[in-house]
Amino acid sequence: SLTDLPVTLKILQNWVPKVSHYFDKEHYTYVGHQIVIQESIEHFGAVVWPGALALSQYLESNQEQFNLKDKKVLEIGAGTGLVSIVACILGAYVTATDLPEVLENLSYNISRNIQNTNMHKPEVRKLVWGESLNEDFPASTYHYDFLLATDVVYHQAALEPLLATMVYFCKPGTVLLWANKFRFSTDYEFLEKLCNIFNTTILAEFPESNVKLLKATVREN
Repeated sequence: SLTDLPVTLKILQNWVPKVSHYFDKEHYTYVGHQIVIQESIEHFGAVVWPGALALSQYLESNQEQFNLKDKKVLEIGAGTGLVSIVACILGAYVTATDLPEVLENLSYNISRNIQNTNMHKPEVRKLVWGESLNEDFPASTYHYDFLLATDVVYHQAALEPLLATMVYFCKPGTVLLWANKFRFSTDYEFLEKLCNIFNTTILAEFPESNVKLLKATVREN
């Protein structure tokens, strides 16, 4: 069941236009830091999607409600790394994960944006949704305060493993923050499944970009 009316927001233009010799670098400002993101046209995961901008903005504006300082944060489908970088600036211990082919660009963006800072250095790891979770992230060792996911619902075949991955990492006490552009019936079907499993609240809606930001936690028995 969805409780509370979500706040209606606009995705602010935190994008800073820069004259750049490279067509593939985007500049953003969050939490007082300029962040430079290199996109890659070869991979879906290497473009900054609106959900990432929405969640970055929300984390920046709601630091009291969601205090990431010294918290353990896992991002699944981290893509270009923007959200992980913002979480890192906010003081979190971040693990940014994605498919193997995305990791090189992800690592590059993370290291170039947090070098010469006193932030906790994020870990970049391979995570294929629904595969080898207990081998790569044994439940006895890995417990996250926050699970972050943006624009992860886009491919029909990936929805079951995505849900299984969210269920695997959401332990009691973990807060899942998921931002997604809602376009297709499958997006709403996924939301319905999430609501059946977790306590789910829509925190914010960004109507002009069709993005919804949701918070989900494990139901306490």
